Amino acid sequence: MIIAEKKRKENIVEWLLYMWQIEDLIRANHFDMDTIRRRVIARYACSREEENRIGHWYESLIEKMQKEGVEEKGHLPEHEAVLDNLTALHQHLMASPQETLYHATYYKILPHIVHLRAKSGGTTMPEIETCLTALYGYLMLKIQQKEVSAETQEALKQLASFLSILAEKYENNLSNRS
Repeated sequence: MIIAEKKRKENIVEWLLYMWQIEDLIRANHFDMDTIRRRVIARYACSREEENRIGHWYESLIEKMQKEGVEEKGHLPEHEAVLDNLTALHQHLMASPQETLYHATYYKILPHIVHLRAKSGGTTMPEIETCLTALYGYLMLKIQQKEVSAETQEALKQLASFLSILAEKYENNLSNRS
């Protein structure tokens, strides 16, 4: 929760990847709060009051995931909404002739997106979701301490750079609305 709040303010893409990880962490712990308290929350160096706040946060996520039927796969609607907003912003930026740097960065990573889609069976997943899914998969491989080729790491570095630009545009877009 503490990390999520910080990431939400700083970088929406990192927040979304983090929340996907939290969803999977909840699934891996079989939606069992006692296990989550023991394995996850107990590792935080914080006060009892903060531990309780974090516990309530996990409980509310568990409740939402069960209510929304995403116990086995998928994401909470609020996470899907952020993904949809990022996708819409991407489309808006691609339609804008003023966004030359964004276009250049996008066209640089487009071959990686095409390659990722081909590898996943030619899925028609939106491009931003493809990028996020690739980065998430890489994070999971790192957690499992599995090797990733230098070529793949370079491609992921470019995807991350692109998504960083998109996250910055997202934040600027929110600031301009306020």
